Amino acid sequence: MVNHTAGAPETGERILDLAGIGFGPSNLALAVALAERDADGRAPRDRLSAVFLEKQERFGWHRGMLIDGATMQVSFLKDLVTMRNPASRYSFVSYLHAKGRLADFINCKTLFPTRAEFHDYLEWVAADFADVVRYGAEVVTVRPVADDDGEIAFLDIVVQRGGTDGDLTAYRARNIVLAAGLRPALPPGVVTGERVWHSQELLPRLADLPEREPRRFVVVGAGQSAAEAAEYLHRRYPTAEVCAVFARYGYSPADDSPFANAIFDPAAVDAFYAAPREVKDMLLDYHANTNYSVVDVDLLHELYRRVYAEKTAGAPRLRVMNVSKVTDVDAGPSGVTVRVTSLATGRSETLAADAVVYCTGYRPVDPLDLLGAAGEYCLRDEDGRLRVDRDHRVLTSPGMRCGIYLQGATEHTHGITSTLLSTTAVRAGEIVRSLLDREPATTGESMR
Repeated sequence: MVNHTAGAPETGERILDLAGIGFGPSNLALAVALAERDADGRAPRDRLSAVFLEKQERFGWHRGMLIDGATMQVSFLKDLVTMRNPASRYSFVSYLHAKGRLADFINCKTLFPTRAEFHDYLEWVAADFADVVRYGAEVVTVRPVADDDGEIAFLDIVVQRGGTDGDLTAYRARNIVLAAGLRPALPPGVVTGERVWHSQELLPRLADLPEREPRRFVVVGAGQSAAEAAEYLHRRYPTAEVCAVFARYGYSPADDSPFANAIFDPAAVDAFYAAPREVKDMLLDYHANTNYSVVDVDLLHELYRRVYAEKTAGAPRLRVMNVSKVTDVDAGPSGVTVRVTSLATGRSETLAADAVVYCTGYRPVDPLDLLGAAGEYCLRDEDGRLRVDRDHRVLTSPGMRCGIYLQGATEHTHGITSTLLSTTAVRAGEIVRSLLDREPATTGESMR
């Protein structure tokens, strides 16, 4: 049982100023921002105590898509810290220096490291904060705790360890920051399994694939992940056919021109937040092609070159099935049968494949799924979405003294960067300032 009174939490730990839910890049950046503030000569009474709760057993960020050679789509300068504190020892440049590769990286003449290297950078930073993270701790709900005056003074974050049969414990905090990340999006009725995957599982599923020389893969989707998956499968399995299925006529290039890229600047968040509802919708529609269902232009050209070269040689192996959709999937122990139907003609073709990979994107985890009874105090707009202040704090009803902050799931209020790396460093600093302005620390303990 979790204690619902204002007494000590069941774990016996101190009451925290902050509990972070999730420990991906967003809350990792927040941990760094807190630590750097504490290291800035401040007295212990001015410091914030914090713990981060992560359901994974170790740090990891899109591990299933760490394809060799795949690069980041954002500059390394948009790392965990540089946009907030260019002098930070946790910058990507500091990581390169520590690894002895700074000169080598400079010689590459690129702003875009490989995804594998950037992931190594994130792990390098995360290792320095292992003492404030509880890995293998899945948050199942958040319960409000009233004081003697009936106001909600604390939140108990209920955590389960060891799977669904594990013990429940609680961490009590004055504020929480939800950075629960994204969950895979799949078409209605699609169930993943040994032969049907979402792109987030690509590499581990391939490692378990029983066929050493697969005959055919079907890749569903027209965005960056779909293009990367098609390119990788085509390159890794030189005898396999790769069928790329999507409703568009062709892959669309991502708009990464300088003026369009300004939508990812911190100042754009201010403009978006202040804009009327109809202007917000207009901006999201105008600039969706900077991020959604689009492909890096170099990768797009590489795929076309391969299609053309194979057509010239009379041996097509990378097959683009455009203006089409998958209408049926029948997975068995030795393969999967996929029916692809042309949206233009209505004719269908049945493909016998070793696996089908759905590269159909992600959607933010709904904060209300985790907030439990605490969600009843959160205010909503006319569409039922959470109302969020500029400082990323959810607006709450009277009687709730605790702060509930969101990193992600705020595209409707803060714009397209809500789930992206571009403003991660700046957002972390904004949340720290808000915590200090709204609720001074009272624990006298540092997070470190």
